[in-house]
Amino acid sequence: MQFSTKCIHGDGQRFAGDNTGAVSVPIYQTATYAHPEAGKSTGYDYSRLQNPTREQLEKVVACLEGGVDALAFSSGMAAIAALMELFSPGDNIICDCDLYGGTVRLFDNITSKNGVTVTRADCSSQDIAGLIAKNTRAVYIETPTNPMMNVIDIAALAKITRQKGILLIVDNTFLSPYFQNPLSLGADVVVHSGTKFLGGHNDALAGFLVVNSNELSEKLRFIIKTVGSGLAPFDSWLVLRGIKTLPVRMEKSQQNAIAIAKYLQSESKVTKVYYCGIEGGKGYEITKRQARGFGSMITFEVESRALALHILKSVKLIRFAESLGGVETLITYPFTQTHADVPEDLRIKNGITDRVLRLSAGIEDAADLIFDLKQAIDSTPSL
Repeated sequence: MQFSTKCIHGDGQRFAGDNTGAVSVPIYQTATYAHPEAGKSTGYDYSRLQNPTREQLEKVVACLEGGVDALAFSSGMAAIAALMELFSPGDNIICDCDLYGGTVRLFDNITSKNGVTVTRADCSSQDIAGLIAKNTRAVYIETPTNPMMNVIDIAALAKITRQKGILLIVDNTFLSPYFQNPLSLGADVVVHSGTKFLGGHNDALAGFLVVNSNELSEKLRFIIKTVGSGLAPFDSWLVLRGIKTLPVRMEKSQQNAIAIAKYLQSESKVTKVYYCGIEGGKGYEITKRQARGFGSMITFEVESRALALHILKSVKLIRFAESLGGVETLITYPFTQTHADVPEDLRIKNGITDRVLRLSAGIEDAADLIFDLKQAIDSTPSL
């Protein structure tokens, strides 16, 4: 089946317990399940372990990413936190230096507290093989990165991690499985904030881990039932519903992002535009090689902090809000929002200054979005 069909029908098998012909997967809003008698089970015991609605969602996401299994969590951060339980005190993880601020906060304050060391590197340019030590167990990346849109060659990095016998973990939130499938490029684990493009409507929190082996699946299934961070039935249903329109949303959002990026490049008060769909730009060729599209995330820098703050205050259609990947276009100020907890020296080194804005293009009309940005920029008071 083609991708769009999988988004609606999964692997083609009917969902668990279906005997009604319902087109929409039922919401099994139950905490526990009755057993026929001792020693016999319906296959479900307690919703912390599994729930039919969540199970169907996991099958669909695994199908979209080409994974052996997918696990649905209560948020993207819950998924990453559970993933870190694979590692033990004394282990080392190499992570890219430009990551979502919440991930950096987790690594710096929780993962390190638990005795796992984290080595930062620019995985888009540094020699990662030279950084791998005897106790290194994994390399963790996003591509494109958040928010500076650096692109990392997944296949090239996977070749290194396979040779060293360590895991390659790829956060695929920005491009979604519609545009990119890291497992097919050699990654071992794919991370998603399902709150973003998979859900697509800014109405549910969710996170996913998708794995390429039964061994990883078994370990993570034990972790999720033990720590209890599985996704609730209603939120599972919301994300299932959102995934049905993933292809059309991704295409429209990308069209808008391309148009907005071109406008921003022509705007004299915008000093830099970071978008992996700019021909000849940073990461363009690698993205063409490993992905089927460029996505809808744009980061741009303006000429002053005052202008950045004025834009945030003056946009009318575009919403000044955290998050991304929904049908609404959102603009964010990473310096004080998504990346506020990133150490200042690292934030500045990565280029996350007080002049940088991040935009997630939604599915409105591109002309309206550009008009909104233009009126916000043009209305800036003269200094």
